[in-house]
Amino acid sequence: MSPEEASAPQPRASGIAPDARTVLERCDVLAAVSSSSTGLTRVYLSPEHARVNELAGRWMEQAGMTTWLDAAGNQRGRYEGREPGAPALLLGSHLDTVPDAGRYDGMLGVLLAIAVVERLSAAGIRLPFAVEVLAFGDEEGTRFGTALLGSRAVAGTWDDAWWQLVDSEGVSLRDAFVAFGLDPEAVGDAAPPRGSVIGYLETHIEQGPYLEEADRALAVVSSIAGARRFELTMTGVAGHAGGVPFHRRHDALAGASEVVLAVERIARDAGCIATVGRLEAFPGGVNVIPGLVEFSLDLRAEHDDRRDEVWAAIEAAAARTCVERGLVFAAHETHSAPAVVASAALADAVRTGIVATGDAEPMTLFSKAGHDAMAIDALTDWAMLFVRCGNGGISHHPDETVTAADVAVALDAFEAAVRELAARHVSAETTA
Repeated sequence: MSPEEASAPQPRASGIAPDARTVLERCDVLAAVSSSSTGLTRVYLSPEHARVNELAGRWMEQAGMTTWLDAAGNQRGRYEGREPGAPALLLGSHLDTVPDAGRYDGMLGVLLAIAVVERLSAAGIRLPFAVEVLAFGDEEGTRFGTALLGSRAVAGTWDDAWWQLVDSEGVSLRDAFVAFGLDPEAVGDAAPPRGSVIGYLETHIEQGPYLEEADRALAVVSSIAGARRFELTMTGVAGHAGGVPFHRRHDALAGASEVVLAVERIARDAGCIATVGRLEAFPGGVNVIPGLVEFSLDLRAEHDDRRDEVWAAIEAAAARTCVERGLVFAAHETHSAPAVVASAALADAVRTGIVATGDAEPMTLFSKAGHDAMAIDALTDWAMLFVRCGNGGISHHPDETVTAADVAVALDAFEAAVRELAARHVSAETTA
């Protein structure tokens, strides 16, 4: 295969390509697999996870891949290159969801990766490297509170301390592995040997409004925000709502509320993003002063040092509130991921792929949301393609949406990016 053949765009009929419509239809099929009857919820190592793995595996096989379930429960497929056993370019995203999710977050990226391989297979094309598609089982961290478990296993950064994590039903991660048919002691086998991977590309909906505001379909991702997550508690003294006067109260909810407002103020002033997504007061009686509040914090920033400065300021604000109200504040960190920067070479291939669709000057965006690429950064270089999502860029919500036209152009761009990398690989071999 010459560099020109590797990167040559394939002719497309007018209108939306049938395989792009198939991608959307498959998104609908996956969205029907949910543990909830009122919305889309699908968590790691659940029966629903097993079902979508089965579906993704079937579509991978139809695309000409050999398939397997890896040691961490990720569904994987491999399309060999022109030489069997060649190093692989990884393509992928995730199949798990947040509670009451949309149907494109993660899933669209998996299905676009499968569709790219299906195009190569249908055309009888073997690249100078293999292509592996990864459907990660846990990116969101919904079940066990620690995100990126699937991709961290592949990256070889699994932490044995995670075996002690438990879900809301008291099931440990170790027991969930066993119930899913996995061997906890073999989780390290999910990581490929060093030198067997040449890079990772991920397509994902933007989960923000910037492409929609610019009336653009696609963007190149420059970097991904560093994130930290905490489980926070504010402890006071419960008491009778009528019997305890204000000057004698140690109201945990009032104190937690002050901290929530401080989180917003501090993060906004620092140009960071912070969210308290869950707050629960105990004992929960309408006529009882709350004695305990449990709440969460999700903190993100483009640069780790700024993110950590914001956390220190939040802790200081909480300490002041405790002194003023006679409360006790505690924080337990459940997740930490450093900010990561896309490979310049791979990002340039993604940019070339977008240009091939007719966008002469692709947008570049920084991702404020976390992605599997953050974990894969420990294994290999990565780059990411963003796809516009409508309704103001809403995500993690049933109103999450994409258009068929944008999916079609994303598929063309993603295929073109893979072909561009193949052309560069061939060129490098020729000049070596």
